[in-house]
Amino acid sequence: MEHRNKKKSWRQTVEYLHVHTGLRYTVTELCALFGRSKQAYYKYNSERLSSELARDTFALEFAQSVRQKIPGIGCAKLWRIYEREFNGANPLGRDRFLSLLYENGMKLRHRPRGIRTTDSRHELPLYPDLVKSFIPTAPNQLWVSDITYIPLLQEDGTRAFCYLTTIMDAYSRKVLAHEVGDSLQTRYSLACLKRAIAGLQVNHDGLIHHSDRGVQYASAAYTTELKKAGIDVSMTQTGNPKDNAQAERINSTVKNELLRGMVFHNINQVKEAIGQAFYFYNNRRPHMSIDYMTPEQAHMQSGKIKERWVRYRRRAIEKLAMSEGKKENGNENLMEYDGNRLTLLPHEEALRSSISVQPHAGI
Repeated sequence: MEHRNKKKSWRQTVEYLHVHTGLRYTVTELCALFGRSKQAYYKYNSERLSSELARDTFALEFAQSVRQKIPGIGCAKLWRIYEREFNGANPLGRDRFLSLLYENGMKLRHRPRGIRTTDSRHELPLYPDLVKSFIPTAPNQLWVSDITYIPLLQEDGTRAFCYLTTIMDAYSRKVLAHEVGDSLQTRYSLACLKRAIAGLQVNHDGLIHHSDRGVQYASAAYTTELKKAGIDVSMTQTGNPKDNAQAERINSTVKNELLRGMVFHNINQVKEAIGQAFYFYNNRRPHMSIDYMTPEQAHMQSGKIKERWVRYRRRAIEKLAMSEGKKENGNENLMEYDGNRLTLLPHEEALRSSISVQPHAGI
């Protein structure tokens, strides 16, 4: 029996020559070079087109079904999910998959940023930023939290809001807990924190909770709960959202991807949609910052994870470590970077230490 790839090769050669010789030769003439008939050539083309149509239809229907659940998920992430779940049985290249989606109007447009929800105008005690030069190397070393709003369209046509608090693991990007409330009262954020703490099943010595300086996070009830669980309190020192970038990022993902285009009329609808969205986010959505794994997969690991995009925060930390080490070498102090944190060493200890900057998984 003739090998299938050999059968394909002559037909593909005929097709190539027919197009690239300016159609100077007929299909019949080109087929004759291989001792084949034009009927055999056209039969193969018909079968191939039928197979490609079925494959494209399957891929498009898959993408549309996921988009119905997660309206704002991008085409590149849809491809990663398709590749992981179906590409063995229905192989389709990335470029063809993306072209198929673009041709069918599935390319997304970016939406503008929304309003802020942080109120740091209070007299409550504030805490230092413990994570400026910290990069986690395992789950439950650093949690980040933030609050965002979700609009509600009321029966009379006016708009109201409910508020979502999330706590996410900075290493794995897994959403550990969330809470939806009808106001910005501290009790909703506190309920979210208690749920996250209840889910701790391993030793969490050294765990840091990082947030903005909002009144909810600075409240006595919230900080007391953290301290009672042995969790260090860390807060941003300015109003710059980059100081709590990961938590801000999950807010953007929620509104511009997971809930994109959805209209809610009451808080119960929001709670149901958020629960489904975060299950998808944790268990099916690939993440560029954790080598296209899902957060649930990454949460089972430790150590460096390959990133698929440039993490400017990590680069800045490593650059600072190197520049400070060179500048201070031979003077009173020296900066050492151990892959997690920058440390200022006494001159005597610095003389006995060698500066080593290791690439590390970013936040």
